[in-house]
Amino acid sequence: MIRAVSGRVRPVGTITRGTTNPNRLRRCDRWLAGPQAWRLRHSPTRPIVVDLGYGSSPVTAVELHGRIRRVRRDVDVVGIEIDPDRVTAAKPLEREGLAFRRGGFEIPLRDGARPTVVRAFNVLRQYEEAQVPDAWARVQERLAPGGLLIDGTCDEIGRRATWVAVDATGPVSLTISLRLAGLERPSDVAERLPKALVHRNVAGERIHAFLADLDQAWARSAPHSSWGARQRFLAAAADVGQRWPLRDGRARWRLGEITVAWEAVAPRP
Repeated sequence: MIRAVSGRVRPVGTITRGTTNPNRLRRCDRWLAGPQAWRLRHSPTRPIVVDLGYGSSPVTAVELHGRIRRVRRDVDVVGIEIDPDRVTAAKPLEREGLAFRRGGFEIPLRDGARPTVVRAFNVLRQYEEAQVPDAWARVQERLAPGGLLIDGTCDEIGRRATWVAVDATGPVSLTISLRLAGLERPSDVAERLPKALVHRNVAGERIHAFLADLDQAWARSAPHSSWGARQRFLAAAADVGQRWPLRDGRARWRLGEITVAWEAVAPRP
């Protein structure tokens, strides 16, 4: 329930640590401007993309604005933060199509507007796993038709990232995106899994089985290393695709990115 304080609606959520860096979310932005670009292009109204919990610096929202405006020029990006000081600090960077507001999971947009995309990175990681479904549901209620919530986690400079795509029906996919240079094994990303999965990487859970299979495919594909890490990952992904319901193809694998249907890796009851 949204609580009112002194006659005003109190933002839903808690203030995050706020750490961020330039280009930290580039992998997710690339996915949004790539296979998910249709959501922006097909929106019958001016689409709104929310950077929820952007942190102590608004750099990720500014970068997002620049990247997705190449997809559709009239898209609006709104950075939303609970911490009022962070919002105040970001205000001087506002421009056409880029704004900052105070708020949380209630997604307070002007005139009750509904977002086409809500990107929440490194936000729910600081919550309890049991709180994730309610947070997802609150954002789902606010999405425009065909809208998407992206709940993700990444390392400090964006070399390893994962995210769950959640639409009006629920979670639909998990994406893993890796910097291939210097990669020892794909499961090194495990500590950066979204909150819904990070504690489920144990024997008997589907996500554990998927990462283990991906590691084995990576090991079997070692001979392809003669042509570089990209060719090795392409071979490993093709191998895994024989057993798992992947939702992408070679064009994404070449980027060190692989997406699997949520039901294949979802936590067991």
